Amino acid sequence: MGHSAHMFSHLGEIAQLGISPVAPRWSDTHSSDLDAQMLNPSEGKAHRMFQVRIHGRGGQGVVTAAEILSIAAFLEGKHAQAFPTFGSERMGAPVTAFCRIDDHPIRLREPIVAPDALIIQDATLLHRVPLFDGLADSSYLLINSTQAFEELAIREFAKPLPRERCCTLPATRLGLEHVGRPIPNAALLGGFAAISEILTIDSIADAIRRKFSGRVGEKNVEAARAAYGFVMERKITHAPAG
Repeated sequence: MGHSAHMFSHLGEIAQLGISPVAPRWSDTHSSDLDAQMLNPSEGKAHRMFQVRIHGRGGQGVVTAAEILSIAAFLEGKHAQAFPTFGSERMGAPVTAFCRIDDHPIRLREPIVAPDALIIQDATLLHRVPLFDGLADSSYLLINSTQAFEELAIREFAKPLPRERCCTLPATRLGLEHVGRPIPNAALLGGFAAISEILTIDSIADAIRRKFSGRVGEKNVEAARAAYGFVMERKITHAPAG
């Protein structure tokens, strides 16, 4: 099944929860930081949506991760949009998915080129795919790796980011420990909740349960909560001295 069919299958499930899904429209003009600022008619002032870009490989649950983020946002009363790139869906092929979160209806339909958060599910992509395009000094970076951020030799690509906004997480290992499979997406979503504080870990857990019922859902929730605790502990350890 290609990504276009896959996208409508996932978004159809989101629609059952009350989210209005819209397929992405590809064109020569893309979103930018300014595109993410909309006018709130009731207040007459600009507000900013939060944009997440997820990179990984086929078989790692990249598209599902974006979908779960959008469900979690919906559960918190927000508007959300999730969709993947088109292209090959073969196992191991690079895959990108996007999620937008806002307190207001989302009208953008373009791929995200200036992410507020970048989640990398497979560290083997770090030097093969232009992952870091569009990062700003206010962005968050979360990488699935057992290595420390400094050991990945990517500082030149992530120059704008302060240390407290960058984190590595052994998400594949946590997937194996809690889910029994080397799937990193649930753990990375828990890590995302911890590092960004955009969505709560409880909302992430509830969204996982809506996507995966029974024992499978609970095991994925365990992975997400373990990752959340891992990142929160590191945030406390590396917090600047007051």
